[in-house]
Amino acid sequence: MKKIYLFGLLLAGVLLGLTSCNDDNDELTDSRLTYYANLQMQGDEFMLVPIGSTFVDPGCTGTLAGEDITDKIMVDGADEVDPNSPGFYYITYSAVGSDGYPASVERTVCVYDPSVTTDITGEYIVQNGSYRYWFASGATVPFSDYPVTIERVVPGIFAISDMMGGYYDVRAGYGPRYAMSGYIQLTGDNEIFALSGIVPGWGDSYDEFYNGSYDPESSTVTYDMDYAGSMQFHIILQ
Repeated sequence: MKKIYLFGLLLAGVLLGLTSCNDDNDELTDSRLTYYANLQMQGDEFMLVPIGSTFVDPGCTGTLAGEDITDKIMVDGADEVDPNSPGFYYITYSAVGSDGYPASVERTVCVYDPSVTTDITGEYIVQNGSYRYWFASGATVPFSDYPVTIERVVPGIFAISDMMGGYYDVRAGYGPRYAMSGYIQLTGDNEIFALSGIVPGWGDSYDEFYNGSYDPESSTVTYDMDYAGSMQFHIILQ
């Protein structure tokens, strides 16, 4: 019985060794190089375009395994840049590597109005009179005293830390991921329009932004915003 046991161990060791050798050979046989597209965006990654001027996409070049693939690069968004409409536009350049792996780079184009000299940058506080209104129930929830930061990016375009005035971030205690950060546009007539907004925690944005204005005498920003198909925010910042 002892001899049979030792023989079994010896046989198992030999089989394991053969299996290991075969695995090594398989790895050597199956190994190959994967080439990824190397994309080089021409011009600036963040481009400023004065309103009313002409926009020309600088383009993008690319190589794959040392070969030029510039003519195979796909461009998305370049035709959507409107130099007569202030805001942010995004151009994506993409290509596929040797094993089908994609590569991409993105350019941001900012169309702005250099004639807007008013700067509304500042640390604001949500004022009394601000509220959240539920469409279905008609319930109004007033809130105030929460901080909101506005910072100029370029003339007439500003970043805002929370378009909902701290309602979910601070008041509800959900934290920064539930603040709607975004960008707003200020016109020469002190009207305010929304350019974009995002709540990272829910991955959504406003439904509609309207009645936006800035009062330079009182340094007050006011606007209304519909959200989630069920509520309206009336925000007063000073």
